[in-house]
Amino acid sequence: MNHKISKINRKLEKELDKERYEHTQGVMYTAAALAMCHGEDVDRALLAGLLHDCAKCIPAQKKLRLCEKYHLDISAVERDNPSLLHAKLGAYLAGKKYHISDQGILYAIKSHTTGRPGMSLLEKIIYIADYMEPGRAELPNTAKVRQLAFHDIDECLYCILEGSLAYLKSRSIPIDMMTEKTYDFYKQQLGKEKYSKSQEDI
Repeated sequence: MNHKISKINRKLEKELDKERYEHTQGVMYTAAALAMCHGEDVDRALLAGLLHDCAKCIPAQKKLRLCEKYHLDISAVERDNPSLLHAKLGAYLAGKKYHISDQGILYAIKSHTTGRPGMSLLEKIIYIADYMEPGRAELPNTAKVRQLAFHDIDECLYCILEGSLAYLKSRSIPIDMMTEKTYDFYKQQLGKEKYSKSQEDI
């Protein structure tokens, strides 16, 4: 691990609670493994994974105040559930507090909870690593996700989005519009609508 990553790692160990820090380590090393597999820069993946939850342990009302202070957009869903703000606030703090100037890393931090249409390879890696790192509780699609992650990253991304939306809808949990936009984008990108229609015709 290079000096910059080690330095940030030591800071975060003090700022995150034990559970969040352990999750961060899992995401960081899972992201590095995915980067090796898919040809992304490993140090960029380590940095993005390490910082993806840097704002997670900030209290909810403080998240709101900081987003307002730094003029970060707050949606109605985010205002009702400020924990969702940790991604965009984390991206801002990664630049301001941890001196990350690589825009690709900042985008990966910002999009790791909702995704976004047209994600970069690094964004996909962090989104997926956050979902499937070894410390995560097992979900019905976890085994499939972990297998797909190293073989077909876009199919893996779609699998996570589909499962996440189904889970949120089944429990009537408010859904961020960006998650739905991301799902619709990759559904079309992967030809899933066409596939579904052809299956219905059989």
